[in-house]
Amino acid sequence: MITLVLVRHAKSDWGNAFLDDHERPLNRRGQGDAPRMAERLAATFSAAGVKPDAIVSSTALRAATTADAFGHALGVDVTRDARLYGAPPRVLLEVASETDGSTAVIVAHDPGLSTLVERLTDGEVTEMPTCAVAVFEWNASDWASIDFDEPDRWTFDEPSAR
Repeated sequence: MITLVLVRHAKSDWGNAFLDDHERPLNRRGQGDAPRMAERLAATFSAAGVKPDAIVSSTALRAATTADAFGHALGVDVTRDARLYGAPPRVLLEVASETDGSTAVIVAHDPGLSTLVERLTDGEVTEMPTCAVAVFEWNASDWASIDFDEPDRWTFDEPSAR
């Protein structure tokens, strides 16, 4: 089983116009959404007996902070990869496929995440709001066999959903 978890970074703070985009922190809402969504994913994975093998985050502060909340909730160390900053769908899948194991969490940005999620859900989900979590599962033995193939199962969750 191959499992890909895509997480869009939580809501960021646009209050400082002089701050480089890469250095924008989470705003108050984002600071609350990230641990809450991480705990929801952790509860789902725990109930299914799943633990991610890797969490890989963009190097942007807002993504890294979001990823740290998921790492804490899931008990997994976070790796940062500069390729995930503004990554297109192909790169998102490439980074996931380079992880050791069968379950990877990728924390990144739009528009790449929304484009990939739209493609994998056959248009049922067209947007990844901030801190949304999409989980895709394939009955496959390795990452190389999934490419952009339709997953066997998928779920989608966002902060406003509950």
